[in-house]
Amino acid sequence: METTSLRPGYELWRPNRQKAQTKTTKAIVSFVLLVSAGLLLVITIGGWPHLEGASVAIMSLLWAGLYVVFAVLVSRWNRGILPVASALAIILAIFAAVAAPDWFARSKEGLDPPPLPDDLLGLLTILVVPVQLLLITVAMVGFSQEWHVEEERPVGGVPLAGEDTDGALPPATYEPRRPPSDENG
Repeated sequence: METTSLRPGYELWRPNRQKAQTKTTKAIVSFVLLVSAGLLLVITIGGWPHLEGASVAIMSLLWAGLYVVFAVLVSRWNRGILPVASALAIILAIFAAVAAPDWFARSKEGLDPPPLPDDLLGLLTILVVPVQLLLITVAMVGFSQEWHVEEERPVGGVPLAGEDTDGALPPATYEPRRPPSDENG
């Protein structure tokens, strides 16, 4: 809920959300969050019988659900969730780096295979690490883009004096100084 009071005849405007770079960053962050959630779901469901316990599987499903919620919040320009997503991505990258070798170690004769092959689960678990590093990077880029900046402008979208149509200030005009003319010479 916004509690900002506006002057009559003015509307709230968020100029940084109009830039192509911020729109692209928002889309990439949402996409990487959804890819991360998908990887977690496939690994959890594909390896369910051989996880350390039901608590690990449930935690993985909750983590995937959080990532889906974060993707929805990011798509609504919520920038406050980006550092939280980055922190969780750091933790998940560590867990994945530690867990991946165990999936490959299970790929032996005599062990019950999970619903998905052990080698595939190991590969997907390794893939989680670079995806989380990408998530950390793009989330922090998005956080630095200042999606929260708000300005007032007249209703109808007419830029204020001195602003260009995309919200940027016009370039300064530069006129070189000319030496004074010598009319006596």
